[in-house]
Amino acid sequence: MDQQNYSRVTEFVLLGLSSSWKLQCFFFVFFNFLYIIIVLGNFLIVFTVISEPALHTPMYIMLSNLSVFDVLLATYTAPKMIYDFLHEPKTISFEGCMAQIFLLHVFAGGEMVLLVAMAYDRYVAICKPLHYTSIMNLCKCTGLVVGSWVIGVMHSLSQLAFTVNLPFCGPNIVDSYYCDLTLVIKLACTDTYIPEVLMLLDSGLMGVTSFLLLLISYTVILVTVSRHSSVGMAKARSSLTAHITVVTLFFGPCIFIYVWPFSNFPVDKVFSVFSTVFTPILNPIIYTLRNKEVKSAMNKLKTQYVNSKLPCLSFTQNPLL
Repeated sequence: MDQQNYSRVTEFVLLGLSSSWKLQCFFFVFFNFLYIIIVLGNFLIVFTVISEPALHTPMYIMLSNLSVFDVLLATYTAPKMIYDFLHEPKTISFEGCMAQIFLLHVFAGGEMVLLVAMAYDRYVAICKPLHYTSIMNLCKCTGLVVGSWVIGVMHSLSQLAFTVNLPFCGPNIVDSYYCDLTLVIKLACTDTYIPEVLMLLDSGLMGVTSFLLLLISYTVILVTVSRHSSVGMAKARSSLTAHITVVTLFFGPCIFIYVWPFSNFPVDKVFSVFSTVFTPILNPIIYTLRNKEVKSAMNKLKTQYVNSKLPCLSFTQNPLL
């Protein structure tokens, strides 16, 4: 049959996380709670960094941008997933599906590059402390942050180029809670071997390159830290632990998913939820609990807020004053 005679798919059906109504009701409440925590936790970090002049340094500027990426990464899937828990059928338009694919790779790709930039910042701070202020100036920090967004967009456009022009003519069921590119591309009414390979090479090149850069950076940093036992190095070791934990949480699920990219295992949904929901929650917790400067700044903001409320409270209790 001529490909031009195919009727184009206008929407996709998402199977979601479960078909059990009771489980979906539980998920609705559970993920609503988690999404609120994601937004509040990450925006608290952004607000703290903006409000505290002492945190206007490359490390914390990039940390606040990581929080922005985390909120956006959760927002591109979580609200739709939460809405679908109470609605049947779980459908998404073709255009909406392509938009999800695009945004996923913008935010995930951008965060991947930003983690590399944060590793570079720690490398300079620990291995070349005397030259830190001259190397990691505001201009370079801004360039690294903007570069992470630009690379994320370019990576996403290259991924979308493999998909948007494929003929989708019949099968439209996606066994996931969002439009996963590796599942969507297999629904095309044509041989998808070449697009699958190109997509895998594109994602693999970016993922492997980022992972190797992170591995090299943190190996050099760990060797440097192990050779010193000063108070400054103890502080660096603490911040380094937080960075390595976040990198592990981010790349762990990605490595598993892309080892078998076009095979659909039930555990894939677990890793996808972990990447898009749990990692954005854990990042602010890890950086807050492991970072004295952030905790101190948050306590300072809390104290300022409480003190600003005391005059109003006193006036309310003493209306004659």
